[in-house]
Amino acid sequence: MPTAEQAIRCVILCQSLTNTFTPIFVVRLDERTGNLFILAGDNIEIEIYPNGLWRFL
Repeated sequence: MPTAEQAIRCVILCQSLTNTFTPIFVVRLDERTGNLFILAGDNIEIEIYPNGLWRFL
């Protein structure tokens, strides 16, 4: 299960992506690292850490 911080950040980022009509293809929790991964649009990859911080890959 994602942390509360990850879940909130994921919803915020997914809303921002869909506001620009960017399709979201994958939202996945990496059980090895505990990070959430979002794959969207043509070339957007986002990683969300358990503390809610995130980065583009």
